[in-house]
Amino acid sequence: MKTIYTNGTFYTFDASKPIVEAVVVDNGRFIDVGTADEMLLQWGRTESKVIDLEGRAVTPGLVDSHLHLSKVAISLLNLDLSGVTTKNETLEMIRDYATTLKKDAWLIGRGWDENIYTDGTLPSIEELDRVAPHHPLFITRVCEHASLVNSKALEKIGYTKSMTVPEGGKIVVDEQTKRPTGLLLETASDLVTAQIPNYTYEELKQALRKAMQLALQKGITSVHTNDPKYLGGLDQTYRLYDELLNHEELGLRCNLLIDHEYLPQLKESGMYAGFGNETLQIGAVKIFADGALGRRTAFMSEPYADAPNEYGSPMFDQEMLYEHVRSARALAMPVAVHVIGDQALENTLDVLDEFPAAAYRDRLIHTSVVRKDLIKRLVHPSRIADIQPRFLVSDFPWVEERLGKERIQWVYPWKTYMQLGVLAAGGSDAPIEPINPLLGIHAAVTRRKPGEVYNGYNPEQKLTLEEAFRLFTVMGAYPTNEERIKGTITRGKLADMTVYSTNPFARNEIDELLNIDVDMTIIGGKIR
Repeated sequence: MKTIYTNGTFYTFDASKPIVEAVVVDNGRFIDVGTADEMLLQWGRTESKVIDLEGRAVTPGLVDSHLHLSKVAISLLNLDLSGVTTKNETLEMIRDYATTLKKDAWLIGRGWDENIYTDGTLPSIEELDRVAPHHPLFITRVCEHASLVNSKALEKIGYTKSMTVPEGGKIVVDEQTKRPTGLLLETASDLVTAQIPNYTYEELKQALRKAMQLALQKGITSVHTNDPKYLGGLDQTYRLYDELLNHEELGLRCNLLIDHEYLPQLKESGMYAGFGNETLQIGAVKIFADGALGRRTAFMSEPYADAPNEYGSPMFDQEMLYEHVRSARALAMPVAVHVIGDQALENTLDVLDEFPAAAYRDRLIHTSVVRKDLIKRLVHPSRIADIQPRFLVSDFPWVEERLGKERIQWVYPWKTYMQLGVLAAGGSDAPIEPINPLLGIHAAVTRRKPGEVYNGYNPEQKLTLEEAFRLFTVMGAYPTNEERIKGTITRGKLADMTVYSTNPFARNEIDELLNIDVDMTIIGGKIR
């Protein structure tokens, strides 16, 4: 049966018909768009279901181009310290959460951010031992590139001063006592996670279902998600998504990024980029080139302004980075490379220049700190930057001290991307940032925190509201080369739409954007 969605203001982002009043859907795709009278006259006399949107605004379905649904799911099972602004409250929340656990059970959490603490620095290992004396503790930073542990957790990994730490990682020790401070950087956390008991299949499935439902509630119709490390490997990850999407038919469209460690399994399974259907597909091969700005592990071409002897560090040397890309290309796979520092981006582009383009675009994830010469190298039909506008809200103003005044102009320069022709798609990196595209759109337009009376950080890089919405709609189709079948409200494309309680393009103040609710998330013409 055909469905006519009528009496709406549809922002199509299709230049041939920018705004229409009604659309007609059949077999999951748009078959016509136009005025309400035209659509009802043409299609209303046939057997059609008519849905009156009562004047609501509609855009193409929102897309999150980079997140971790697995981590969103798992965070629902553990302690969440997101947004906590004092060390004391952090310790109190850990102590309270510990009382809910059985003795000797792991205390797992995420979300601490010392850059927003108002009462000092990180909790020490001694403080962590006091608030969780009966539990091994493992809590990741908001960026997921550092973690806190207590002495019981170090006992679990058999810590010694001479133990081998995975490449790219570090167990931080006190300079005077040479004892661990409780802070782990990058891959050092792998030593701990290897000791944490796995969740059961049903626990993961239930939590992942809730994470998908949360995405749908926020108006998201498609996600690009990176999960195998957290869902028990490639085979189990695909099985979970297949059951929830193709069998339970939750509706959310998911493109799965596959960590490079799982390339042998990918080859053995016969899966490849584009494998699947319009609901569930295999995507690019995920590789980390560096860390994050928060703990100065992002790899920079010049030292950090607030730590003149530190440049950050690459996750792999250049030869190994080349090998990881070569292994992906051997399977005709595109890559999705995490690059935050400008040197990490340069190293990655140097490697990509050595290979012919794959059938699908290579993805440069984050591109937080760049240079003009690097932006020019991003302008390429087979490359796209996966950007997270909400990062700006979390990183400013402290990042100014970290990088210095000269470099700060090249932090998140999204308007320059647009002007020079860089392909870019918007995401959240949830749970690093909240799974809510309207927050990312607000950040791209204002370049400030909600409610701040301020013209924004690097205000010359602000996007227009339409440009910001396009990041999370039109451009969300580009990382997977699906721009011909989704991203705009156009005849023949997948009928994915987001319906809003209030028109986001007709408000007095930009902060009002964050008071808008999503009234409907429509995927393939069905209200989900």
